Formats: sequence, C-alpha cells, structure tokens
Amino acid sequence: MDTQTNPVDLKLTISYRQIINMALPISLSIFIPQFNYLTNNFFLGNYDKNGELLALGGITGVYYLAFAVTGYGLNNGLQALISRRAGEDRIEEISKLFWNGIRCALFIAFIGITLSYTIGSNLLLHSLKSDVLATKAVSFLKIRIWGLPMLLIFQLCNVLLISSNNSRFLLYATIIETIANIFFDYVLIYGKWGFPEMGFNGAAYASLITEGVAMVASAVVLYGAGIIKKLGLDKNTAFNAEILKLIAIQSLPLIFQLVISIVSWEFFYILVERHGQILRGDTLESAISNVMRNFFGFFGCTTWALASTCNTMVSNVIGQNLQDRVLQVVRMIMTLSGGLALVFALLINLFPETILSIYGQSAVFITEGVPVARVVSLAIVMMSLGAIALNGVNGTAQTRVTLNIEIVAIIIYSVYVYLIYEVWKMPFIVGWCCEFIYWSSILGMAYFYLKSGRWKGKTI
Repeated sequence: MDTQTNPVDLKLTISYRQIINMALPISLSIFIPQFNYLTNNFFLGNYDKNGELLALGGITGVYYLAFAVTGYGLNNGLQALISRRAGEDRIEEISKLFWNGIRCALFIAFIGITLSYTIGSNLLLHSLKSDVLATKAVSFLKIRIWGLPMLLIFQLCNVLLISSNNSRFLLYATIIETIANIFFDYVLIYGKWGFPEMGFNGAAYASLITEGVAMVASAVVLYGAGIIKKLGLDKNTAFNAEILKLIAIQSLPLIFQLVISIVSWEFFYILVERHGQILRGDTLESAISNVMRNFFGFFGCTTWALASTCNTMVSNVIGQNLQDRVLQVVRMIMTLSGGLALVFALLINLFPETILSIYGQSAVFITEGVPVARVVSLAIVMMSLGAIALNGVNGTAQTRVTLNIEIVAIIIYSVYVYLIYEVWKMPFIVGWCCEFIYWSSILGMAYFYLKSGRWKGKTI
C-alpha cells in the first residue's frame, strides 16, 4: 500500500512580511544582472571616450533582449503554473512542468540563434544609418547570441526557486555570475593579464562566458540546497505533450507580449540613432538612451522583483480558493513598489550629474542627459505601478488579456515616437516622454481589468 505523504507546504500567506520575504532576494538577484549590464557600459564607456561603443551597446543590448524575453515570457507562464500547483498542494506536478519547460527553452534558443544568423543580421545592416556601427553590431551579436540557451535555463532555475518559495537561494548563483562578469569584462575588453584586447567583442565573449557560469551555478544551488529532492525534480522528467500544450497556452501570449514590447524598444533605439545622425551628425543621443535603459533596469530592480512576487502570490492565492483577496494582494504590492520608486526618482533628480558621470563621457553628454534623466525618473514611478498591475493579470492566468493590453500600449508608444522623431523632428527629450505614456496606458488597462473581476473562474 502506498503510504506516501507530502510534507511540503508551499502555500503563501497574505501579508507585507510574506511579500518582502519573497521580493527581497528576487530584487537582489535582478539587481546583480543589471549591475553586470552597468559594468559592461562602464568598461565600454571608459574604453571608448567618444561614446560610439556606449551607443552601440544600447542597440545590441535591446536586440539580444528581444530574444531573452521570450524566455522571460515562458518563465512568467511557468511561474503562474508552478505557483498554482503549489497553492493546490500538487507538488508532484512541478517536476513535469519544469522539465518540459526546459525543452521549450532550448527550442526558443535554437530559433533565436537561427534568426540572428539570418534575418537579424540583415535587419541591422539595413536599419542603422551608420554602416560602421551596423557591422560592429552584427559581429557582436553573432557571438552574444550563443549565450541564449544558457541564459534561458538559468532563468528557469530561478523561476523554480521563486515559485516554490525558495527565493532566498537566488543570491548564490547571481553573486558568482557578477564576479565572473566583472572579471571577464575587464580582461577581454582591455586585454589584461595575458588575455587579448577585444574591445566591443570582448564584452560579447564576457557575457557569453558569464551566462555559462550562471547556469552551472544555479544547477549546483538546486542540488546543494536539496530542492531537487524536495520537489521531486529527479522524477517525472519525460516528454509530456499535454504539459507542453498547457505551457504553450499560458506562455505564448506572454512571449508575444514581451517580444513586441522589446521590438518596439529596438524601433525606438533605431529612430534615436537616425534622429541623432540627421540632426547632430553624432551618436550622443544613442549613448544617452543606452544609459537611460540602465536607469530603468537599475532603479527598476525592486519593481520587477515585486512584479514577479505579485505574479506568484496572485496565482498561489487563487490556488487556495481565495479569489476575493487578489485585489488586496495587488494593492499591497503596488503600495510598496510605488513608494520605493518615488525614493529612486528623488535620488535621480537630486544627483543626476553624479550618476551620469560614472560613464566616463564628456561634459556635453552630462548636460544633455540630465533633463532626459528627469523625464525617465517620472516614467520609473509609473512603471512601478503598471508592472505590478500587469503581473497581477498574469497571475490570474489570463495571459491573452495581458497580450491585448500590451498590443494597445505598444501601438500608442510606437505611433508617438515615430511622429516625434521621423515626422515632426522634435527635440530628443520629447521622444523620451513615450515611456511615461506607455506605462500609464498599461496601468489603466490592467488595473481596470483586475477590478472588473472578469478573470474569476479561470482554471489551469
């Protein structure tokens, strides 16, 4: 007779303590990759004082991110599924979801690598106004894209830790990752300690190696912390068409949502590059835009950690049949996220010159960048609310609604930046107001949907 019992309780409580306990390690784990990206820009900015490589880093970074977020969309779908199973005490289903998620991730990586060597390269060569920048971008990305499968597996391991309320273990792999990134950036960009001087491509190789190190470290953490045994990850590893279909139904709308979001951001960067070349004849505006992306990533760490927490908690709470408390959870997390974002916005507005000076660029770069930084600080506050509301919708498993919200917001965003830069040729700073408009649209639509209650009764 089978007397097996399930001693694992993964149900979450609704409290600020629970939110903070989950979000803090996630925040730190998100902060470290953003710190890595900041490190890349720091080394590139000081290696090339004219800002060309810093500008190019924005274009290539967003391109790579367009493929990386397909994995993030997969992860968001899996996170909701695993969290729902945790809330339902169906622990045995977690292993099936995880291993079939790995199969999906490897397929996505194969598509990303193939497209980068074919369509993606030609797209950059024909889109950028500067042929020199376009050639450098293609060379960089043909190296960088091979890190995609390792990145996606690393992200899936993180999702497993978050969804099973083991987010405290996230830090181990991410600390190892950041040490590796700093070391390889330094020695490969500058050619130190016997390594060849590779410049911009050195940053690509450094990121590739770093993602391999992070993937191995995350697997070691899962094993060393006993999570593999605790969640039965050594079982139910077989291919399962039914599970794959479920993952696809939940994740594909999120993947499309994130891809079109990043593609629109790449569209924005291309327009900025063209705008700067036409009106100024230089790459200053592209370099500033790359730094503003740093701002969103660096100061948005707590927002995205709380958004991930919101996704998990909403799904877990629904799994416990506590649908009437979902809005309470979302509002609590929005309060924390908005409050922290206001603090960050204040810091940006008090010390903009100091923050911009770390990139080693000219006084003109700082002067032109300060007003843009102030606009971005307001957008960060709006993002802190909109991202939570949108991830609340993700947690209800209504991923098609999330996709529809994103499509409407992206249309508004893209039309705005096209008119500002290509048609009306307005000042650079006016174009950056698009982020505030985008996140305001997201917040309004997502929160209205959550409040309507039309998500109730959805089963997965």
